[in-house]
Amino acid sequence: MTDKSSSRSWHQRAESLAFRTQAFIEGRYVDAASGETFDCINPADGRSLAAVASCDAPDVEAAVASARRAFDDGRWSRTPPVARKRVLRRFAELLREHRDELALTETLDMGKPISDSLAVDIPGAARCIEWYAEAIDKVYDEVAPTSHTTLATITREPVGVVGAIVPWNFPLLMASWKLGPALATGNSVVLKPSEKSPLTALRVAELAVEAGLPPGVLNVVPGFGHTAGEALALHMDVDCIAFTGSTRIGKRMLEYSGRSNMKRVWLECGGKSPNIVFADVADLERAAAAAAAGIFYNQGEMCSAASRLVVHESVREAMLEKIVAVGRQMAPGDPLDPSTRLGALVDRGQLETVTGYIEAGRSDGATLRLGGSRAREETGGFYVEPTVFDGVRMDMRIAQEEIFGPVLSVISFRDEEEAVRIANGVMYGLVSAVWTRDITIAHRVARAIRAGTVYVNCYDADDITVPFGGFKQSGNGRDKSLHALDKYTELKTTWIDLSA
Repeated sequence: MTDKSSSRSWHQRAESLAFRTQAFIEGRYVDAASGETFDCINPADGRSLAAVASCDAPDVEAAVASARRAFDDGRWSRTPPVARKRVLRRFAELLREHRDELALTETLDMGKPISDSLAVDIPGAARCIEWYAEAIDKVYDEVAPTSHTTLATITREPVGVVGAIVPWNFPLLMASWKLGPALATGNSVVLKPSEKSPLTALRVAELAVEAGLPPGVLNVVPGFGHTAGEALALHMDVDCIAFTGSTRIGKRMLEYSGRSNMKRVWLECGGKSPNIVFADVADLERAAAAAAAGIFYNQGEMCSAASRLVVHESVREAMLEKIVAVGRQMAPGDPLDPSTRLGALVDRGQLETVTGYIEAGRSDGATLRLGGSRAREETGGFYVEPTVFDGVRMDMRIAQEEIFGPVLSVISFRDEEEAVRIANGVMYGLVSAVWTRDITIAHRVARAIRAGTVYVNCYDADDITVPFGGFKQSGNGRDKSLHALDKYTELKTTWIDLSA
């Protein structure tokens, strides 16, 4: 049996891995109409992995037409929920059966450690698809409490053609958060993966058809945001856009809706999350470990990253020392080495963005306590050291703007009122955390923070059963949980007069 636990083994497997690189439309792989391709880059060494079809408006037109035909003829939309459940459960099983292939593809494409792809991304995607499969035949419609002379029913119907635009930081997992509820409720989907990490989306489209999903129900169009993404968001026959990405592009999605058919737009956008540590924190060691994981996990390329440590001045230095100690043990390494905890940033552009913010932190007067430099430059890859800035003020760019890298900003506070003011003092409102022994403080601060999730004495806890999404310019709507079904269904009232 091949030893899958060694770096050498994963490198050997990578050499023989074949990628799907064409668009997936009407159940088959096709070249882009233009014949154009773009290079998909390995973040670990800066080399090209594959030439991927560069889709544009004609390809999106074909994909949407395929999805519309599939929806209108009922090949999936009118399939009974129990039958949809069987197909989606088989889809989840296939994701698990191909776990190693998909995890390796994810790591090569995006730069995250192979151990994370194996333990988190692929199992999480399978769990999401399976959960919505199991949920869909257990969601009931309603009868309204009208008078005895009427019968008013409220039923859910699929919205139609869903355009799903997903990011590069968790390529398959974020796609599953859209595909699970959208497919379970009977919609057809056109998926536009990020041009920085399109490979797992192209592979799983094939697995979905193998599981029994009818051709045309799931189409995948790789390409750039300003071409394929814009064409999808502007398309008059797309009923819904489900988008995860930056706030800047999320705002464009709203504009595209207004310029086209007023399609509903669901946004999960950026974050600048406050991790608030009070003086009475029960376990400083645990809080520090969670703070470090919250900003360094996935190279800090998370909208929910704990990028602002808002810590009481009396425990600031002790907390900082522990976080720095953890960070020193997380030097960037080869993503295909199972012992690596911090991989490569997704591409050169992101590397330049992160190092630009590090330079801004220095020039604005913050104190660099850890890291701050590019790492492993000799590999040709895009690595940055875990970085910690102390003495950060709220008027600094590194306190206000989403960096999307392993860069922590430490801001101290004196009292509860100041902590809440700092927490709410950004345009985002995705997640947050409160560390305290005092349950009254925990409840009071949790209510005062404007964020979609407030963790108490933990960070980045996760389960498919709870909703995920934000307030303010972090977006609208919710991924995960039964609440996600609201994004992909229309409510229809049928009023029957019984008086005749």
